Amino acid sequence: MKKIFFFLFCLISLVAQAQIQVRVVDQITGLPLENVRVRAEEGTIQRTNASGTVVFPGDKLRISFTLEGYESLEKLFGSGENEVKLTPAVMNLGAVTVTAFESERPLLQQSAAVVQVTERDFGRFNEISPVNAFNQKAGVRIEERAPASYRVSIRGSSLRSPFGVRNVKVYWNEVPFTAPDGTTALNLLDLANIRSSEVVKGPSGSIYGAGNGGAISLFSQPNISGNRVSADFLAGDFGLSKYRLSLSQQVGDGGIEASFVSQKSDGYREHSAVDRQVFQLGGFFPVSDKQEIRTQLLVSDLDYQIPGALNADQLAADPTQARPGSVAQNSSISQQALLLSLGHLYRFSEKASNNTTVYLNTNDFENPFILDYKKELGFGYGLRTKFIYDGKLAGKSFRLVAGGEYQNSLTNAQNFGNREGVADTVRFADKLRAYQGFLFQQAEWNLTEELLFTLGLSENFSGYEIDRQIDASGGATGLQKRTFDPEIVPRVALNYRLNSFSSVYGSVSGGFSPPTIDEVRTNEGSVNLDLEAEKGTNFELGYRLGKEKINLELIAYYLKLDQTITTYTNENGVVLFRNAGSTDQKGIEASVDYALLRNGLGFFKDLLLGTAYTGQFFTFNDYQKQDNDFSGNDLTGVPPNNLVSRLDIRSRPGIYLNLTHQFTDEIPLNDANTVYQDAYNLVNLRFGWVKNLGQWDLELFAGVDNLLDESYSLGNDLNAFGGRYYQPAPTRNWYGGVKLGWNY
Repeated sequence: MKKIFFFLFCLISLVAQAQIQVRVVDQITGLPLENVRVRAEEGTIQRTNASGTVVFPGDKLRISFTLEGYESLEKLFGSGENEVKLTPAVMNLGAVTVTAFESERPLLQQSAAVVQVTERDFGRFNEISPVNAFNQKAGVRIEERAPASYRVSIRGSSLRSPFGVRNVKVYWNEVPFTAPDGTTALNLLDLANIRSSEVVKGPSGSIYGAGNGGAISLFSQPNISGNRVSADFLAGDFGLSKYRLSLSQQVGDGGIEASFVSQKSDGYREHSAVDRQVFQLGGFFPVSDKQEIRTQLLVSDLDYQIPGALNADQLAADPTQARPGSVAQNSSISQQALLLSLGHLYRFSEKASNNTTVYLNTNDFENPFILDYKKELGFGYGLRTKFIYDGKLAGKSFRLVAGGEYQNSLTNAQNFGNREGVADTVRFADKLRAYQGFLFQQAEWNLTEELLFTLGLSENFSGYEIDRQIDASGGATGLQKRTFDPEIVPRVALNYRLNSFSSVYGSVSGGFSPPTIDEVRTNEGSVNLDLEAEKGTNFELGYRLGKEKINLELIAYYLKLDQTITTYTNENGVVLFRNAGSTDQKGIEASVDYALLRNGLGFFKDLLLGTAYTGQFFTFNDYQKQDNDFSGNDLTGVPPNNLVSRLDIRSRPGIYLNLTHQFTDEIPLNDANTVYQDAYNLVNLRFGWVKNLGQWDLELFAGVDNLLDESYSLGNDLNAFGGRYYQPAPTRNWYGGVKLGWNY
């Protein structure tokens, strides 16, 4: 009996003393990683020591690892000694997984042009807009005609976008953020509402519906791994100020996250102030092993002034001035919006699942302009659902994705006269309805271990209704409709893995992009129902390499676009649209990232170099209007060459420096190619100090934009009447700020 008691005592003592020891190292160098945030499932948080080690009591724990500059990791550990290898976020393409085309595969296995923009990219700049972070990626360009007035171009797709975002499908946390009429109010989001993003370049209709310009998925849904309170503050030239407050709170295996951000500036030019407040509340709730629920609430209040475009003489005299009439008429935009979504994931088995998201939104929009005053009050709703099956076909891995998306919006739109910034008598009023939907199917089949075959297809339908209630000019009232015939959009692709660190791919994909209501129903009251949808076919080849210290990507493509929609302005400055026959769009994209030093043991910890080249050789193939034949001319608004170079330095004490140089070639500003914007060089610099103080994280930073003090326009008006092409961008300007976080 004594022996039995002694055995039990020893067993209890051993269990009580069981420990889990984890050593964290860099996957590439094998060197230990210090100051990694390590969190056990019961809530205990530790930081790795100089040897990269942490110790937890127990015999089995699920532990997560987070370190800035590395991919996060979560894993189950048993007692004893364990080792974890963290993957550098900017290296090793084989370990970087993207969700584009619902494939959830490493980038090396993707058979499409997909690029990631992460928090690390945003943190290289001033974090007041997405412009600089996206513009360092090959084939992607965001223009900012005025503060908070964005225009997104993926492979030159901003041709038909005089303002706003068109011909690019945008998703936010799997919710279609693009309205059913094809426009996207990207400026309603702050960077605080975006943790990371994926950009699909080129026609992507097999999964994302109508569009030739590509798709952007923005993510900010909470992935709670602990409790945290943080606050940021930033100030800069031209009256810039911004602050953010956020809270993350774990609730069971899920949690909630809330943030509020306020940004204001006076602007570089006269009448270019911005005032934006955004509140976001998100929740993640695992109901069981089979079910997860995600919720999102976004409330945005945006006001910004529109200085307007200048001609060459006005630009030379004073680039800070507003267009005559803009101030007197209070040319500006005021927009309040609400978005509410509910997502549900259900796993039928290890092989099959469904993910469905439903949403509703409201939009209150006012736009006094020099010539008129527009008011819109809208309501919309929609859903997106997808089924995924992972199995075997002929003994090879097989994934089948099928689903659908539907959107509907209802808007009361009124256009008034503008009497010194106040709405005057009504000119015309409409009840608008826009809708679009599509079904999609995609099969991915590993024909061999090296060869992946993808076949995608979508069936698209869309239309809009314009019910004119009032026309003060005496024009006809009543309902006008436009329904676009159902379009089948295919995508066929192959990816061949040459070895464990390189691959090649090829794809052929179709695109279909109907005109938006804003392109058909203009501010002057005319309705152009003859405007046709753009149709495109894209051929693409790509090569990727990701090995140890270097990433390399080379892409060549050819997009044949029919019924290309272009813009022009009349003598009153009203933007109108027309079909321009066909265009040939040939392009080259090259990106290289190289680590001269990664996780070094000396003063310098990281030394990273990167460059991205975009060559866009776009021409009008068949474009004749009246007596003008523009066939063979360069495509309006598209720079033929763009080169971005990056240098990132980080030291052991926490001091860092980010330097970016961007060269943009001359840009044709009219279809006749008689007016160009000059080429320019843009240099941005940010430096700072990051320090962990136990449960506290501290960052101090400062920076300068347009270091060379270049004169340029970041978003010109195309084919502008009276030569009003230019929207001058800010000269050299400074900023600085502080970030503070408490992990509890």
